[in-house]
Amino acid sequence: MHTVVVGTSGTTAEDVIAVARGNARVELSAEAQDALARAREIVDALAAKPEPVYGVSTGFGALASRHISPELRAQLQRNIVRSHAAGMGPRVEREVVRALMFLRLKTVASGHTGVRPSVAQTMADVLNAGITPVVHEYGSLGCSGDLAPLSHCALALMGEGDAEGPDGTVRPAGELLAEAGITPVELREKEGLALLNGTDGMLGMLVMALADLGRLYTSADITAALTLEALLGTEKVLQPELHAIRPHPGQGASAANMAAVLKDSGLVRHYQEETAPRVQDAYSVRCAPQVAGAGRDTMAHAALVASRELAAAVDNPVVLPDGRVESNGNFHGAPVAYVLDFLAIAAADLGSIAERRTDRLLDKNRSHGLPPFLADDAGVDSGLMIAQYTQAALVSEMKRLAVPASADSIPSSAMQEDHVSMGWSAARKLRTAVDNLTRIIAIEMYAATRAIELRHGLTPAPASRAAIAAARAAGVQGPGPDRFLAPDLAAADAFVRSGGLVAAVEPVTGPLA
Repeated sequence: MHTVVVGTSGTTAEDVIAVARGNARVELSAEAQDALARAREIVDALAAKPEPVYGVSTGFGALASRHISPELRAQLQRNIVRSHAAGMGPRVEREVVRALMFLRLKTVASGHTGVRPSVAQTMADVLNAGITPVVHEYGSLGCSGDLAPLSHCALALMGEGDAEGPDGTVRPAGELLAEAGITPVELREKEGLALLNGTDGMLGMLVMALADLGRLYTSADITAALTLEALLGTEKVLQPELHAIRPHPGQGASAANMAAVLKDSGLVRHYQEETAPRVQDAYSVRCAPQVAGAGRDTMAHAALVASRELAAAVDNPVVLPDGRVESNGNFHGAPVAYVLDFLAIAAADLGSIAERRTDRLLDKNRSHGLPPFLADDAGVDSGLMIAQYTQAALVSEMKRLAVPASADSIPSSAMQEDHVSMGWSAARKLRTAVDNLTRIIAIEMYAATRAIELRHGLTPAPASRAAIAAARAAGVQGPGPDRFLAPDLAAADAFVRSGGLVAAVEPVTGPLA
């Protein structure tokens, strides 16, 4: 089994995905264990002093003015976890919780939190045992970080609350820890607060969304090329010299992907060569690289923000290298929240342009000779008419999901936390947007491959033929009389979601961006 070693200098997106989705084993480096021990010595020394120190010997948030006596401090740490584990609503996906737990461990291992090495080791042990705390949809304002979701995870470390075991069954966390031979933690000064105060949930969802969107943007370039081919469009707009004079990197990458798919096609420019040539293609076809490329560049910016956050130690207060323990605002989720919202906007636009291309394939007045709705016997058969309805409904929801969560703020904690990021909400809606975008691209792929097969007597590009053959092998059926359509659409969705479309094309085109 793959092992991820957690050190003091952060982690990578690849490691997050390996732990969250691949169940990779987690280990603490010797360097991290030493840093944890040194920071704990500082916290213990501060705890012994009579002066109050926030998070060590005081209450929290709006209650920070109260000095807590030594005999109550363990209770204080337990209480913050119990009281903050206040989530409601449906359970959050297992991969999100694993990412959240791993990223919290990443910050703890930095040596800036003051958590004991034994607590960090228990966090790793819980991940390695396949125990996943039950975390709920609602409860985080993204400041101070993802408090409620992280609290539910910390509660499980204490042997309280519910968790999902490795067999997928939800049971009391204490039972699962006992079966795995894990001793519940007994929190000491600062440790409860340190386990709750970070952007880990929203960051984990950002990392996974970027991985999924990377595959989807490549898939969208392929489906755009298939549609261009099916509409007998021109690939001349994809020439690299045209994109070099507007040098957005994403635009150039998308154009190159489309050109690679269309190489040696017998369909492109066919209509332009006839007696009534078409001067140029519609925007949804001609401007596909510009729209997808802008989304790619948005992803690049989001990945930069994610890389910085993956290298960060997010806690309040933090233990600094010179021994000071200082309060700060690094838990505020604005940097992550903004890019989560940017990605939802870009994804909505990519879905929108894909739907417009699909609609063009189905409209006999704009499809340049294809049968209405790609039906076998139009009038008797409805073809893909309602598949486009489904796609349009998904696009409409994508537009609603593109409304920024980070533009909102709602005060909390008696106005102590009077400006919040709503980054968790931005991440949750982005996950839905990515899910919907997959379906939208799958429907375009389904329509475009059918349309190409209806161009009898014309030879598609080798890459297109490979895509069609792989889709058919995956259960995505081709042209013919009307049939129960939902299973076909589900097969198309699974084909795109799994990366099958990209995998089918790349042996012909070479690696795509």
